[in-house]
Amino acid sequence: MTQRISARSTFMMRFLAALALTSAIFAPVQSSAQATPQIKMAYAKCAHCLSMAMVPALAKGVDIEAINFTSGNDALTALVSKSVDIAQVTYLHFVTGLDKGMDLVAISGQVNGGSELLVGKDMVLEANDWVGLKKIIADYKAQGKTFRIAASRGNAQDLHMRGEMLKNGINPSKDVQFVNIPNPADHQPALQRGEIELIGTVEPFASQIRINGVGKHFNFPYDQAAGKLTNLIVTRSDVIKEKPEAVKQTVAAVVLLVNQLNTDKQAWVDSIVKGTGLDRTIATEALKNAYPDYNMYRAATLAIADMMRELKYISRDVTADIDKNMNYTFLSAATGKTPKELGE
Repeated sequence: MTQRISARSTFMMRFLAALALTSAIFAPVQSSAQATPQIKMAYAKCAHCLSMAMVPALAKGVDIEAINFTSGNDALTALVSKSVDIAQVTYLHFVTGLDKGMDLVAISGQVNGGSELLVGKDMVLEANDWVGLKKIIADYKAQGKTFRIAASRGNAQDLHMRGEMLKNGINPSKDVQFVNIPNPADHQPALQRGEIELIGTVEPFASQIRINGVGKHFNFPYDQAAGKLTNLIVTRSDVIKEKPEAVKQTVAAVVLLVNQLNTDKQAWVDSIVKGTGLDRTIATEALKNAYPDYNMYRAATLAIADMMRELKYISRDVTADIDKNMNYTFLSAATGKTPKELGE
């Protein structure tokens, strides 16, 4: 009997020792995982978007996996399908998503600008000559031909172009034929093959078209409700609820990125070259039309929504949704500025 008790005691001691050793081995791993939350972040392939690849290296207290997508539409899809936690999209995507009832919360700006309208190199048309453009469109119609314009449907450049045209007396839905070219990398070949007469494209592909002599500058389409506003960093309400510290640190890293882009363009150029395969001359030229800015502009967002309703991009008034889903908490914490100072 004594031997049984002794054997049982020995077994229990060995079991407890093994349990203690296991806990000692795994406790630090669990603690480390809890201390360093993880974020998956999507961004698009354009000059002002590709700088988002630099965010993980600037982050503190969060592990960020930055994933590159062809377009902002793809980044938005990844966010709403919960494949990623945070996405760099555009003001247009934000408003469109709210119109469709998507769970989107804007948490930071990033880079604005990047839009340009170009025409074929042989078109007899001076820059910003809207009267001349309207005459050419009318001449095409008189000859039984269609004046074709292109953009990537649903991106900021598409909105900038349509708003600018509407303001200058050209209805992009009736007066011309719209051609959707989803991948901006395909814009130059389409113009070169004569498949379109005018294109609203994004940097660095706009600079590529000009530098390669395929097309020439017509207009920077910023004289409309959206102005130069382009990129917006968005997340979902469930991510804010479940990973508030991770979201806070990600926004802090975006703020650091913007500050860096405003003072040092070299790493930005490197990110464009790496992300697109274009040469440094094109990448450097592209940055002349990009404006780092982490602010979020509520009044301008409301104006964008009004313009999008006029252009039939959205079907309802999303004013209340915009007011509810622009969250300045994290941006304010990262910058020390009040929401009013940040564009509220």
